[in-house]
Amino acid sequence: MQLDSSPLRAADITPDLKRQFAFLSGGRGDNGSPIIVFPEFPAFGEITDREFHNVLTYLTSVPSLSSTDVGFILVIDRRQDRWAAVKGTLLRIAGSFPGNLQLVLVLRPTTLFQRTLSDILFKFNKDEFKMKVPVIMLSSITELHSYIDRSQLTQELGGTQEYCHEKWISHRTAIEGFALMVKKTAQTLQSFGTELAETELPNEIQATTTLLSTHTNKKDKMKEDLLVALGQGSRLLESINEPVVRDPDHNMNQDELENLATVQRLLSQLDETERAFDEFWVRHQTKLEQCLQLRHFEHNYREVRAVLGQVSEKLATFSEVGISPAHADHIFCELTTYEERVCEVLDRALSLAREGDELIQNSHYAEDSIQPKCSELRAICESVSSSLRAKKDHLLKAMELHHCLERASKWVDDGIYLLASQPVDKCQSHEGAELALQELERYLDNAGQNQLTDLSTIWTEYEAVLNQQFRDQVEKVFQKQTSMQEMFDKRRVSLKKLAAKQTRPVQPVAPRPEAFIKSPLSSPAHRAQQEKNCSETDSGNNCEKGNGQLQNGDSNSRHASLSEEEENLAVLRRHVMNELLETERAYVEELLCVLQGYASEMDNPAMVHLIPAPLQNKKEVLFGNMPEIYHFHRRTFLRELEQYTDCPELVGRCFLQRMTDLQIYEKYCHNKPRSESLWRQCSDCAFFQECQKKLEHKLGLDSYLLKPVQRITKYQLLLKEMLKYSKSCEGADDLQEALTSILGILKAVNDSMHLIAITGYEGNLSELGKLLMQGSFSVWTEHKKGHAKVKDLARFKPMQRHLFLHEKALLFCKRREENGEGYEKAPSYSFKHSLNMSAVGITENAKGDNKKFEIWCNSREEVYIVQAPTAEVKTTWVNEIRKVLTTQLEACREASQQRAPDSVFQFPPVPSGAVSLSPFKSGQKSFKKGEEKKAESCSPDVNSSSSPKPTGKGSPTSPDHKTKRQSDPTPFGFKGWNKASLSLDASEEHDGYSSAEDPLNSDPEDDNGKKLCAGKYTVMADYEKSGAQDLSVKSGDMVQLVKEGDDGQWFVRNLSSSKEGWITAANLITLIGKSKSCQSLTSSEGSGSGNLSTSSSCSETYTSFSDIKP
Repeated sequence: MQLDSSPLRAADITPDLKRQFAFLSGGRGDNGSPIIVFPEFPAFGEITDREFHNVLTYLTSVPSLSSTDVGFILVIDRRQDRWAAVKGTLLRIAGSFPGNLQLVLVLRPTTLFQRTLSDILFKFNKDEFKMKVPVIMLSSITELHSYIDRSQLTQELGGTQEYCHEKWISHRTAIEGFALMVKKTAQTLQSFGTELAETELPNEIQATTTLLSTHTNKKDKMKEDLLVALGQGSRLLESINEPVVRDPDHNMNQDELENLATVQRLLSQLDETERAFDEFWVRHQTKLEQCLQLRHFEHNYREVRAVLGQVSEKLATFSEVGISPAHADHIFCELTTYEERVCEVLDRALSLAREGDELIQNSHYAEDSIQPKCSELRAICESVSSSLRAKKDHLLKAMELHHCLERASKWVDDGIYLLASQPVDKCQSHEGAELALQELERYLDNAGQNQLTDLSTIWTEYEAVLNQQFRDQVEKVFQKQTSMQEMFDKRRVSLKKLAAKQTRPVQPVAPRPEAFIKSPLSSPAHRAQQEKNCSETDSGNNCEKGNGQLQNGDSNSRHASLSEEEENLAVLRRHVMNELLETERAYVEELLCVLQGYASEMDNPAMVHLIPAPLQNKKEVLFGNMPEIYHFHRRTFLRELEQYTDCPELVGRCFLQRMTDLQIYEKYCHNKPRSESLWRQCSDCAFFQECQKKLEHKLGLDSYLLKPVQRITKYQLLLKEMLKYSKSCEGADDLQEALTSILGILKAVNDSMHLIAITGYEGNLSELGKLLMQGSFSVWTEHKKGHAKVKDLARFKPMQRHLFLHEKALLFCKRREENGEGYEKAPSYSFKHSLNMSAVGITENAKGDNKKFEIWCNSREEVYIVQAPTAEVKTTWVNEIRKVLTTQLEACREASQQRAPDSVFQFPPVPSGAVSLSPFKSGQKSFKKGEEKKAESCSPDVNSSSSPKPTGKGSPTSPDHKTKRQSDPTPFGFKGWNKASLSLDASEEHDGYSSAEDPLNSDPEDDNGKKLCAGKYTVMADYEKSGAQDLSVKSGDMVQLVKEGDDGQWFVRNLSSSKEGWITAANLITLIGKSKSCQSLTSSEGSGSGNLSTSSSCSETYTSFSDIKP
């Protein structure tokens, strides 16, 4: 027997149920007793006790408890069986029926023998069955109908009830499965609800978010299971109702009705469970969401609180009132800019407070925690707003006072300038004094708000903004104003006296020769003559009394004039200093604007999409070291310049102290070509346009990238102006030194920018020593091979070369202009060849042209004739080369003295003539006397004899006999260089370069003793051409004599008409008359024109900056 106490389910005994040896038909007795039918089953005896017990136990558990309490009616159909089967069935039922019995109805066997046998044996074995309920033996179905209504019996028993055992099993299995699902679902929901209720709320946003997501996913899974269960119950309900749907007149039996009720009860239970879970979930979800809102609120609160603290600290730093109007404006601009940030923070804080209020209004469970935070945020916002307003009012008040001081200072300066500009001599007359007095009165009347009131009023009105420095500044301006007013008062008194003087009547008196009546007392000529007269004689003895009084008055006038002149210069110095400071502040602001508006935006993630590919990661290329320049000027240079506001004449010291720092501009200028090239590639990109739009700039970024170059150029102009007005001041020497240093920086920047443009040089340029000079020249070359001299390609047209003079070498490069604009058009230089300065000699004057000189080496086997743009440039270069060679000679002399102290060479000085300077020139050479005579008998030219004689007073090439002789080729007077050596140089120089052979040589003289030189002249008369190759010129035209032909004609270029042609020398002398060539300096003039240092102005020295407007 089944001993397991757990209830049986149809799914557990489905095979036993399908054997159908017993079933619930669904019928009921008269008192509602459930009917269990035992149909004909021949193999009933083969059923095991376990199977019998399980099936009967299950069948008795299916009806409701109210029905089972009444008892079951058993209908045993054994009509086709024998008595033995009837007996076995009754015995098994009597021994193991699990429920209450009310009645047992047995349809006995229908055969005569078995029916008779069953009647007899039943009576005798009745007590054996031990049935507590009556057992009635029925002979036919009709008798059965007398006990049970036909409607409660199946068709096999003569009834009308429809029964399908398979369908019954299916329904019971589905109902029990559905019930189990409902039970499990309810248990799962209960367990999940317990888990949710016991969950602790996290303290972090991420943990809360994760928990909410996890619980939501579990809830969704539960809802899916509920929907599955509801769907299964609905399908089961439809299956049970199917007969009624198919036949509305169909009457369900009691079991079907109970099944229907069971399913409906389970569905209701499921609905109720779902509803309860949903309500619980809503509460739990709300709590989790409120927890997440609280965590976000707390996180935002901490952030906003920290930012508000930073804002408060930052606002506390805006305590300065500025040292000038521009400084105060700058501070106020910074505060206004920062105000936007403050407003953003305040808006965020107030928005967070409103968010907290909404949480409280929505019945948040943490109201006690949120309310204090909202109140604190509002209090801090109010405090920050009040502090911001106070700071703005404070700065506005300071700016108001600053501008008052600025207006007062400007008014005082203008007043002093007005006093300085009034001519003293004109004020001596009645009318002049009246006009000057009226001018002063008008100026004072128009003072208006420009004039400061008394100090006590200022102290009272601006007490809140006055620190000690500001107070000193006010007192200083007020004292300045008082001094100016005193000057005005003195001038007004003087002018009133002059204006009040009455003109005395003129009386005819005898003229006195000692009376000085020809010039007014203030006349400079009169003062000079008086000083001269009184200095030559004794004033007490030789000057008459009247003259002494006049001289005394004149001395007072001169003293007043000098005092006014000093005042004028002081005003001008202040104007220059003001311009320096104002432009410096503007420069700093412009740099800051570029760095914040462009450079910083390149790192802004919101602007990255606008930056083109060539510009990405190129901020250092585009802006160079502009941040370094900005920080130097903002933190150091501007502040130090402001310290010289009251003593502008000493500002040169500031430049000298910071001259090393100013060399940072060299790095910026070196990078400028790369920056310019990058700008050209990306100038039209959306990034630059957006930045320019935000900054509201009218000019593009390229204009601002040029500011540093313009600024370093502007300094030398301002220093020149300051030096002009400070000649007699204490700091004049410092100003001059500062100016020289600034010019040196400009030259170094310019030279280095040219130097880095050299291409093709295989060595290291830094090994050549310091770059001394660089510039463009026309160059001819010649080479001596054996005893014959060959000109390189017999050039009529010279080579254009850019020369770089270093301490150790001279580089020849070819200049190549690049296409493009701005710095992209900067030239580059192709290296051609170089000369070692230790093997170089020079000839200072060559070929009758004061712009030419020679550079040669290897005993003149290689000669380079160099033509400078102007004679001054040539002189500068010759002097610089001479310095290099002289330095080398000194080094050689020291080395020679160390090797052989007793063998000191002393060369006699050589007279001026063909001057050649080479520290390593070889000794003596032997040559023919004819060559000596040829060299000595040359025409009185620039390279001829040592004592040239003038050929004519008006000759363009006549040397001045008063000029100094040309430089000595042996500046230290070494012995051993005789005249033969010099004559050799001269003969070699002229050998092969006669006027007929060299088209650039212009030595011949005309019949009148006049000599024509290549150069530029002004035509004095008209001339019409007589041949096809001749040239016509008109009076006033500028012409250039290019070269002289073989037949006494000159090839001339008309610079006015750009035409060229030939004109005879005789006609030229008539046409140009006494006009002098702009290139007609003689060699003596060239050599004696003065020594220019390396900082002298060369044509190319400042080329890169000459086109830049400061």
